[in-house]
Amino acid sequence: MNIFKSKKTELNAKRIFLTKGSCSNTFFYILNREFGYPKKDEERAIDPLAGGIVQQGYQCGMLWGASMAVGAESFRRHKDINTAIAVSIRATQHLMKSFENRTKCIECEDFTKTDFKNKWSFAKYMFTGKFLSCYKLAEKWTPEAIRAAHEGLSLEQTESDKQAISCASEVIKKMGGSDEEIVMVAGFAGGLGLSGSGCGALGATIWKTILELVKKESWKSTLSDPDSEKIIKRFYDATDYKMECQEICGEQFKTIDEHTEFIKNGGCEKLINVLAQS
Repeated sequence: MNIFKSKKTELNAKRIFLTKGSCSNTFFYILNREFGYPKKDEERAIDPLAGGIVQQGYQCGMLWGASMAVGAESFRRHKDINTAIAVSIRATQHLMKSFENRTKCIECEDFTKTDFKNKWSFAKYMFTGKFLSCYKLAEKWTPEAIRAAHEGLSLEQTESDKQAISCASEVIKKMGGSDEEIVMVAGFAGGLGLSGSGCGALGATIWKTILELVKKESWKSTLSDPDSEKIIKRFYDATDYKMECQEICGEQFKTIDEHTEFIKNGGCEKLINVLAQS
């Protein structure tokens, strides 16, 4: 059952964005309702990934939110958790291709031309009306994102899907997350859809940490979130101030199999353990 018809969602995209306040929350919200399964707490907890991981300028928050939505739907569709993980990764890649076709980039800073950590750059973004470009993008990409999500989830499965591992899922597993949560973040693998950009395991850790605070009603969304900043500091200490997956791993994964073998062989194990302690 679809709560939203695609055309209605397209018309409401800017209004939803304005109400939710973050691009990451907006697209998690929109796609969850397209699939017919709202997740209020989980949607709110993804706010810090807006602005490219706590305003760091990496992958656009719309992609983080959309990835989590297809992960949640993949969990509902597949009994085997490894298959669900593989489908989540492929569906995320399909969403990213759609997004890049629209924007010619996947990074928040590349699209907004804004350094959100610089107060003058942020002020320029707000007072010159540049922020409107994000609202316009949300409106234009919504129907394309809905289509890409459905297509990505329907891509043909392979035999290797049954052995798929995601670094982001491994973090959630070590943090005591449910099977559904493990699959929801699976698309973050290898820097979100194996893109090699901002660390997907970091994104998963931030989301899970904030989710637990949201459930306890002890967290409030702010532009610079102190709980997320603490995790990022611990992360930077462990990676020698590297943020991008391909720099941390020394390679960019071309396939799910490559990423799976890397994790199986102990790749990023120390970092995963550090993040899981957050």
